[in-house]
Amino acid sequence: MNMQLRLPVILIIFAMGISIPNLGCDRNASLATLDPETWAEKVLSGMTDRQKIGQLVMATTTWESGLTFPQDAYGPPSQRQRDHMRRMVAEYHAGSVIIYNWSRSETMARFNKQLQEWSMESNAGVPLFISADLEYGVAQRIPAEATVFPRQMGIAATGDPEAAYEQGRITAMEALATGFNWSYSPVVDVNVNPRNPVIGVRSFGERYTLVSEMSRAMILGSQEHGVLATPKHFPGHGDTDFDSHYDLSTVTYDLETLREIHLPPFQAAFDAGADAVMTAHVIIEAIDPTVPATLSRQALTGLLREEMGFEGIIVTDAMSMHAIDHNWGAGEAAVMAVQAGADIIMATGTEQQQAETFEALYQAYVDGEITEERLNESLLRILRIKHKYGLHHGFSSPDPARALEVTTDTEHRRIARDIAARSITLVRNQQILPFDRDEELTTLVAGVAYTRELADLVREAGGGEVIMWDYGRGPTDNDPTPEAILEAIRKAEEADRILLFTYSWSELPEGQAKLAEALAIMGKPMAVVALGLPYDLVSIPMVPAFVATYSLDRWPDATPTPVVWEAAVDMLFGEQPGGQLPVSLGRNFPVGHGLSY
Repeated sequence: MNMQLRLPVILIIFAMGISIPNLGCDRNASLATLDPETWAEKVLSGMTDRQKIGQLVMATTTWESGLTFPQDAYGPPSQRQRDHMRRMVAEYHAGSVIIYNWSRSETMARFNKQLQEWSMESNAGVPLFISADLEYGVAQRIPAEATVFPRQMGIAATGDPEAAYEQGRITAMEALATGFNWSYSPVVDVNVNPRNPVIGVRSFGERYTLVSEMSRAMILGSQEHGVLATPKHFPGHGDTDFDSHYDLSTVTYDLETLREIHLPPFQAAFDAGADAVMTAHVIIEAIDPTVPATLSRQALTGLLREEMGFEGIIVTDAMSMHAIDHNWGAGEAAVMAVQAGADIIMATGTEQQQAETFEALYQAYVDGEITEERLNESLLRILRIKHKYGLHHGFSSPDPARALEVTTDTEHRRIARDIAARSITLVRNQQILPFDRDEELTTLVAGVAYTRELADLVREAGGGEVIMWDYGRGPTDNDPTPEAILEAIRKAEEADRILLFTYSWSELPEGQAKLAEALAIMGKPMAVVALGLPYDLVSIPMVPAFVATYSLDRWPDATPTPVVWEAAVDMLFGEQPGGQLPVSLGRNFPVGHGLSY
């Protein structure tokens, strides 16, 4: 792996055939030749106060409430959303945006290009940072076309940092092709709490050394290929019992634990050159017992800036998450975050909440609550990093006609498939696997999520008849009733062997545990495949064979991962498993454990 930055970002953009539009202004054209510091100072000197405040705010398409997406989010941006975004960029001068819509490659490229054109017209000729959560690839926003990778725990299960680097590289290439220049990945939280309801397979694992190594590689893969990477969630979200989307969590470990376990991956990310970091809406008692890290000067200025020496952009997590929204108003929280040391406020939520963020920051500046010095500190930092990523030349204009060619690249698919195959972990096998490919044998495929898709893969691989039992209530309702379990048992009586696909994002639901036990008692050849957390095995120790795929996270209906499921089914029927556990499953299955045939 080449760990050195090989090409300036601007050369990467030209090499990919992405055009740089003329800025349409002699002044801006001359500014493009300046060094980062001088360019930032010159641009800042020409900004109005409203334009300055806008650079501190990241807007998004409107939501119906703090955490509820409208129906038009599940597709290309609607006219309502386009009108809203034009207002946020053209009237409020937002300096960055985050995209949550699912769309097609060409449509996404056109929309992001339009956003940049609005910004060039109204924001002193300064392009936008256009961002998205791309933890497992651009497929997170373009699921029907872009390359999807295993979740990060699956990447770590390969034991190969090159896999993380390749994910970062390919994701960056597909991101630039569709108009994104900022990725909210990797997750560098150390998942030491198996019951953590929001991190789980999004983490590289429970050992900070492994998390650090994988994070460093992914950051280099992304930033060497022109896309800003963002380790998250500082100073650590890996030992929480609550999901900050819905609750404000407090962690009580001491400062020594923080420094020895949770901070090293962030320091490794900074040492690798990460140019941004995202904050956690979590109270870390050892740092500041009064407010979450996002709003804490002790966390963001004292620890992150002064002690750890981080010079990049500090961006908040979504401010409409209930950990913030249910305890502080949008405007109040935005001002507190900037005073604490944040550079960019992720202003998610309703149109009213987003507008309130801009207005509160502007009023705080007018009233002196945010000083000129504090404002300029963030502005110069943001502008310097925009320069580093080539935005001083204007925005990198994606070619909508070529976007699909990049996102569907067959070599990208091949690499993702290889990584997936090397991630599948055979944890337990009491002479059950591999299953024979036998047309005379009937297989029960039982599950609570994506069961039909999995049954089709088993039917294709195994050759025999497949009976399906699907709880059928969607992946978020994953706790089978006693009546449903009885139906599964009746179907199992007709089968020669059983494949049970479990899914959890925290503890395995009681209904799934009872289902596994009831099927195991039947004494037929049986294997359990965990689609989500590998910790499921702890709740069902009686099963004779267990496979971890790390393929679904807290939001199972967001983006399925057929590339991982295909690899898992191939392994069930004879392909060698390649993965090793990135987390321990009790004393019998430590980190690094993984069987082969």
